[in-house]
Amino acid sequence: MVFPNFYLLGFAAVIAFERANAVLGEPAYGVTVLSERGGLVLSSAVVRVETQAFDDATYDTVMFSSGVETDVVSAALAAFVRCSLTTSRRIAAPCTGAFILAQAGVLDGRRATTHWPFANDLQRRFPGIAVEEDHVFILDGPIWTSTGMPAMIDMALAMIERDHGQDISRAVARKLVVYHRCAGGQSQFSTLLDLEPKSDRIQKAIDYANANWRNPLTVDELADIACLSPRQFSRAFSAESGQSPAKAVEPLRVEAARLLLDKGRLSLDMIVDEVGFSDASE
Repeated sequence: MVFPNFYLLGFAAVIAFERANAVLGEPAYGVTVLSERGGLVLSSAVVRVETQAFDDATYDTVMFSSGVETDVVSAALAAFVRCSLTTSRRIAAPCTGAFILAQAGVLDGRRATTHWPFANDLQRRFPGIAVEEDHVFILDGPIWTSTGMPAMIDMALAMIERDHGQDISRAVARKLVVYHRCAGGQSQFSTLLDLEPKSDRIQKAIDYANANWRNPLTVDELADIACLSPRQFSRAFSAESGQSPAKAVEPLRVEAARLLLDKGRLSLDMIVDEVGFSDASE
């Protein structure tokens, strides 16, 4: 569901469902673009999208766009949101789309998230919502909310995983060239984002570390991945990230352990082994 000045990047989720159809070999998902009045709707990127006016038709999943403004809810749109909550299996909104759900009253008493610059405003204006800005996406009952629009991909992949299993979701992620799907509980302020390496070699070493927690991840091991001598690697890593390889790896391990704890599928001892700590006290 879109409206004037909606963010075009929100359509990234549509691509995930399109790729899921290709992986499954059947049209498991069909997409209908809706708006309040129908016709061409202008995005913030000055690209127009053809839409149908929403009516009494029902849908399995209804996803509400985000946009430049946070006050776009008319009486008709609010009614459509509330109706969708009762007739659809799930509804979702990324970024400022959470304000649409909030203004329609469907987030009262629920947990929700939004892009961090808007979190305080969402909480101030709608105190009945438990706004948790330190999450990529949140599922509370049938309602999904996510942070900035790229997180819409993570949310869509999570939906696909619930519908068709992890193998299908992973296959879709590979087709989208997504390194991995973020868990819903992952912070918007990721340790990986803080490093900001400037060269492909250092980025490759960081990606390797993030996928091989069980390994010791010594300077020698990471230097080999970066195709540098240990001394060259340490010097380059410190220059690009502002910290030594050893100091960078430990917070990454902690973040990985926290994400596994949030999922609740592994015991503490198993998580300790999975991320390469010697014991739980670390």
